[in-house]
Formats: sequence, structure tokens, C-alpha cells
Amino acid sequence: MAYDADVIVIGAGLAGLTATAELVDAGRSVILLDQEPEQSIGGQAHWSFGGLFFVDSPEQRRMRIRDSHALALQDWLGTAGFDRPEDHWPRRWAEAYVDFAAGEKRPWLHRQGVRFFPVVGWAERGGYDATGHGNSVPRFHITWGTGPGLVAPFERRVRGGVAAGRVQLRFRHRVTGLGRTAGAVDTVSGEVLAASDVERGAASSREVVGAFEYRAQAVIVTSGGIGGNHDLVRSQWPERLGTPPEKMLSGVPAHVDGLMLGIAEAAGAHHINRDRMWHYTEGIENWNPIWARHGIRILPGPSSLWLDARGRRLPVPLFPGFDTLGTLEHIMRSGYGYTWFVLNRRIVGKEFTLSGSEQNPDLTGRSVRGVLDRARADVPGPVKAFLDHGADFVVEKDLPSLVRGMNALTKEALIDEADLRREIVARDREVTNPFTKDLQVTAIRGARKYLGDRLIRTVAPHRVLDPAAGPLIAVRLNILTRKSLGGLETDLSSRVLTADGTPLPGVYAAGEAAGFGGGGVHGYRALEGTFLGGCLFSGRTAGRAAAKATG
Repeated sequence: MAYDADVIVIGAGLAGLTATAELVDAGRSVILLDQEPEQSIGGQAHWSFGGLFFVDSPEQRRMRIRDSHALALQDWLGTAGFDRPEDHWPRRWAEAYVDFAAGEKRPWLHRQGVRFFPVVGWAERGGYDATGHGNSVPRFHITWGTGPGLVAPFERRVRGGVAAGRVQLRFRHRVTGLGRTAGAVDTVSGEVLAASDVERGAASSREVVGAFEYRAQAVIVTSGGIGGNHDLVRSQWPERLGTPPEKMLSGVPAHVDGLMLGIAEAAGAHHINRDRMWHYTEGIENWNPIWARHGIRILPGPSSLWLDARGRRLPVPLFPGFDTLGTLEHIMRSGYGYTWFVLNRRIVGKEFTLSGSEQNPDLTGRSVRGVLDRARADVPGPVKAFLDHGADFVVEKDLPSLVRGMNALTKEALIDEADLRREIVARDREVTNPFTKDLQVTAIRGARKYLGDRLIRTVAPHRVLDPAAGPLIAVRLNILTRKSLGGLETDLSSRVLTADGTPLPGVYAAGEAAGFGGGGVHGYRALEGTFLGGCLFSGRTAGRAAAKATG
């Protein structure tokens, strides 16, 4: 039987586009399959903030950030906590990725026209010792153009391949099986779904109108993770993170269902670290949703008072922006699936950024004027829309009214005004003193020593109950599903491995389906800015390896 293409790529997200672009450059023919309509090309990367992890970049140096390969590797390994026999390849991928982030990654993207916002963000600050979790220095680089700006050069390269006759785009093709000939996987079969003109991210029809079967010398799986499939998230939820919440918001559309992982397993692939996952604790219901249970993540500065459902402050170092999974574990052992930020208008105006390309029209639209207008605004427009319309926001002039609103929102009278006042007043006393035993206040003052935080991310310390900084605001924070950290085990050539550690002939994997490399390059935790970069690095590796194997 003749081949329909040299390589079949399953999934038209960032990893799939990157792999396809590399195959095109190598002169290979490709069939690119995706179950969604063409308007959803780019997958979850399109919706992203466009954050990328670089080490010792020009942007860092201009901000007087001293970074190094050794420091970044120390942070990565301390964060990942690799401790399993199956972490052999994830650790090798981690070492290779830090090499990439400290070396070729930025110039490679820069040659393709990708540019970056000059202020470097400081995500996952840790708060433990030097060898523990967290970024020792700011490393979160925002793509100028956010997610769409990062997707664009790879989509352009792929569409150039279409024009040259090397790429066939097959949208609305849902894979249901992988088949073998003489031991090697070379056949991809599935269902053709009815055409759909829904907007990007919205639920598309699952009506089956046909079937397909294609053959190629190699198959690359870039189908993404499980974040839109809450049943699968709950079934894989680890005991170490407590009981999964009854209510979860979705940071990704429903078609991010993880079903391709099971199909690859049925063909012989080894799926490892499935209990490692990355979900956010600062999710809010989107007042203008695109998909079901659509949640948006608040990217907070360090000043909000973070309280559990009963109004008690979260323990050190679970401050906003310090340790996502440590906070998740604490919340899930509290008996409640939500927490609160309590703050004021002055804090929300400077410290609230909303994740996602659609929530940052200035950066997504590459508007210098828009960025300047945001900096001058009392409260940025997208944040103000949530203050006005968001289901999770309570805005009141005084504390008694705020507490009544919080209790009314949850329909549980868990917040006691006297207790909350005592907590806030005690914290406010520490702010007015140059000395403090409150480590969050110390963290705020430390953050403002970094120019980037002082300019746009961290408000000057002040009393939460200062009337001049009001009104008061409470935000109910929900658990927001996002990423799988485990995936199909791969070697450093992105070849998918079987349970005995040997390659599954003909099959490669990249992106979230491969745990962003190796079956779990992040280990237990991520440093942020590493998911898109993991798609790029593993997609590039898979494309180049498959091109070499089919040459």
C-alpha cells in the first residue's frame, strides 16, 4: 500500500504546528489532523498570555536581573522534585530544556519575528529555601502579541507548506485508532465530523458524517491534555492534593478531552505521571464565556490578603503568586473548594492582570498606546468589566457590607466580621511600621526592590482599610483546570516509548500529550512560562526527528 504522506501529525495546536513547520522545512509531506474547525487552529496557545521562560535574556539584563544557566537548573530541579524511576527521561528533557531556554530558544524565535514585552514578570516565587520550589529571579517573558503572536509564525510556515503542496490540512477529523503494518504504527483512522462554523473555542458538533484512514511512515501525537474533561481530571486526581473539588472551572474548551492519550496507549504507548497536573487556584467565572464553565485566571501581585473559606489567612508562604500547587493542596484539605482575595481598589488597579489573549487587548493587539493607557488607568478595562459584571466579585464601601456580600455570594455564613476585621487590622498595623514579622509584608517590600514590580505589578504598601484606597473588594477564587504535567513517555528524539522502555515504531509525541517532553518535564510543579516553550521545544524536536527518520 502506498503512503498518503511522509508524516501524519495529530493536533493543530502550537506543538503540532511547530512539528509540521519543521517537517515542511525538511521537505517532507504532512497530513495535519484536528477534530476542531479550522478557525481553532493554534489550539490553546491562541488563548494564552504568551508567557515564555528564558534564562539570562536581554530583557532580563536590561531590568538588572542576574540570571544564569546554573541558577535556572537549580530552580527547575528544586521545583520538579523528580523522585520516580520513570523520571529518567523527564529529567533528561528538563536539562535539555534549560539548555534551550538559556541558549537557542530566544534567537530562534526572534529570527521568526517574535518580540517580547520589555518588563519581565516574576511568577511562582516559591518562598522556601534556595533548593526548593520557585523562580529565584523573574523569568516570565510576555510575547508581544500574546498567544496569537506566538502562534502566527508557525501557522504562516505551515500555510506556506500548504501552498507548496507539502501539507494537507484535515480539520474535523477525529482520530479513533492507530494501526500497524509489520510492527510499525503507520495507519491513522477515525471519524469525519460535520462541518462547523462556531467561533473559536465554542463547542462544535460531534455529528459523524464519514470515516477516514491515512497511512504514513511516521505519526506525531500533539493532541494536548485533559483539562476540558473534568471526569478524567477527577479520576487522575492525586491523593497528595486532597479531595478534588465538586466545582471546577475550565481554563480550556471541552474538546481538550485527553481521549487521544488512551488511543495511543491502546497502540502500545506508555503513559506516565498521569497523577501530576497543574490547576490554578485563582479562577473566576468569565462573565462573557466562550465555552462551558469558562474560567479566567487572575495573575495577582503579592498584596491581596488571601483567606480560606472561613476567613482565615493562608499560611506562609502561600501568598498570591508564590506556590500554585502548594496553595491547591492546602485548599483541598480545608474542606472547601474556594478561597477569597480581600483587597481594595488601589490594589486591584495595579496588581490584577487577567490571563489570556482576549483579556489583554493592548498586548494582543501590539498597541503601545494601549499599554500606556493601561498603565495610566485607575483600573484596566478588562479588570473593571469583572468588577462590574463578574459573579465572583463583591465591591462595598465598608467591611460590614463586604462581609454580608461574601456570605450572600456563597450562601454560607462562614465569614465573621469581627474575626476578619481583627485579621486585617493586625496586618495593617504591620504595614505602617518599618519593621515587621508579617512575611507577606516583607515579600511586598522585597518585590518593590525589583523595578518591574515597582512599575507595574506591586502597589506601594498601605492599609487595606485605608478609605482613600477604597472601596473594598472581595473575590471568590475557584479551582481552574488547566494542564496535564504527565503524558506519553518519550526519549530525547521525541520517540514514544513502550512500557519496557523501547521505542514504539513510527510514533512520536510532543506538547502536552508528551508532558511537554519525556512524559513530564515539569515533574510535580511548573515554573510558568514553560508550557508554550515546552510545546515549541518538543514540537521542534519531534518534527526534526521524524523528518530524519523518513528521509
